[in-house]
Amino acid sequence: MQYGMIIDLERCVGCHACTIACRAEWEVPVPYQRNWVKRLGPTMTDDGMASTYYPGLCNHCDKPPCVAECPADPVEMTFTAKNSKTKTMNVAATWKDPFDGSVQIDKDRCLGCGACADACPYGARYVNPALADDDSAGKADKCTYCKPRVEAGLDPACVQTCITGARIFGDLSDPNSAVSQYVKKGAKGLEVKGGHIGPNSRYYGNKKDMGLLFADYTPELADMASVKRRAMMASMVKPAMKKAKDIGILGLAGAMLVKGFSENEDNK
Repeated sequence: MQYGMIIDLERCVGCHACTIACRAEWEVPVPYQRNWVKRLGPTMTDDGMASTYYPGLCNHCDKPPCVAECPADPVEMTFTAKNSKTKTMNVAATWKDPFDGSVQIDKDRCLGCGACADACPYGARYVNPALADDDSAGKADKCTYCKPRVEAGLDPACVQTCITGARIFGDLSDPNSAVSQYVKKGAKGLEVKGGHIGPNSRYYGNKKDMGLLFADYTPELADMASVKRRAMMASMVKPAMKKAKDIGILGLAGAMLVKGFSENEDNK
């Protein structure tokens, strides 16, 4: 199974009902966002005048760069499929679910270092300061395809709220699913330039609108050297944070050290 979402650009009217539903469902603080809608055009393209919207979210990629860069110590976790089949894996604070393909975050173990957010070429992750604790200045957050809702048999909040049915959610590995039918008609993801990470949130629309979207928002892979430096710093600071916490000093100081390092990286 691989969960995926189709955004039908021919149906999207840019009303932002999806972004409001997401913010309400997950209490996302301003100015952060788990999903977004950006207006594109009107502008002239090779195929004529084009105007559309870019509804974005986590792409739950086949090869998510965010997962590979998480510096949290791996722990053994056992995952269970709907048919009760299990699989045990060692995972850091973010991982790709082996049964539904979604990318998830363990906020209890997240260091708040921001390495995963930097690694995401879509800008789909952020560090939520509202989730700060003694060990961090915040926790990584993003779209989870509303996993708790889906497991309860509901649609993701954005899908349920879309007034035109422009968002379609389902199993891309099921050839008979609605999302697979869209792929057969030409829906495709915003793949990174010069690479392949396999985005599973995909777009469908007419030629000129799709051309406008892909011309404006085809991403590039992040500067992984910078991401790795941030992850390494978080790994170095973590033992000191634990020791400080054990002797009664706030671990937040260590988190602020990582934050300071991050700001230095951003200013380079």
